Amino acid sequence: MHVLIRRRESPLLAGIAATNELEQRAISAYLGLAIGDAFGATVEFLTPREIKAQYGEHRELIGGGWLHLKRGQVTDDTEMSLALGDSILQCGQVDAVAAAEAFSAWMRTKPVDIGNTVRRGIAYYRRTGATCVPENTYDAGNGACMRCLPVALATLGADLATVVQTNQLQAHITHHNAQSDHGCECVIQMVQAALLGEKLPILQQHADALVATDNQFAYQRKREENPSAFIVETLRAVFQTLVSTDNFEQALIDVVNRGGDADTTGAIVGMIAGALYGSSALPARWLEALDRHTALRVIEQARALLELSPLRQHPV
Repeated sequence: MHVLIRRRESPLLAGIAATNELEQRAISAYLGLAIGDAFGATVEFLTPREIKAQYGEHRELIGGGWLHLKRGQVTDDTEMSLALGDSILQCGQVDAVAAAEAFSAWMRTKPVDIGNTVRRGIAYYRRTGATCVPENTYDAGNGACMRCLPVALATLGADLATVVQTNQLQAHITHHNAQSDHGCECVIQMVQAALLGEKLPILQQHADALVATDNQFAYQRKREENPSAFIVETLRAVFQTLVSTDNFEQALIDVVNRGGDADTTGAIVGMIAGALYGSSALPARWLEALDRHTALRVIEQARALLELSPLRQHPV
């Protein structure tokens, strides 16, 4: 907690000093997503060998990379999450049309990065008005999973069937694929368990349940390096990192130095590890490097989405 002592006047750190543990974990999950996104974007599409040659070990939020980012700048992982979160807050729930409109408006801003499947899904919505793309075997990307945190926050306390149905409203705007759905659902369950104070072994049970359903996700094999945007490769790297580390910083460093789609593996590990380890585990130097406007937005949105959740609306 030395961070809070050093910078009590900071709006960012004041935001992390939440009124209760649940709120603190929700904020840390969202900040973790943004940090992981910005951190991993520097080495996105590099191989582990290329990262080692250029950086030794990538450890800092420095920007750059193939997108030529500013220090602490985020990419589509965080931006789409914020767009989705705004649509949820506008409607008071996940609404497919509102989410599709939010994604479409975001694409009009000419974002620094946008995945092909996401672009195609938004274009389909604009052309047809449909909020669910046709089911496609080849749409098992990680683009719906990277932005699922607002759903995890807004549905905290709901039954699993409701969570699954709710997430598919946003996911199927761009990704209509069973493997993508199952990956999203697993990540949401892991985040929600961590928000409620569960420890790593419980989170690992959710990963193992996914593997039992689809053995392609089996992660206790060789180390997943250079993971692609395929949800299976993404989550194998995420699971391996989480079970082999015991703190937020180590987890982020481990996963982004695997290269590949590092902004998204970083974002997903960041949201889970942020919820799991809490605000005191977020490195001060990374918080201070993160784009301040983005950081304040995710703090505000995390609190607001949590207030919509069944856990807050209907406390036991």
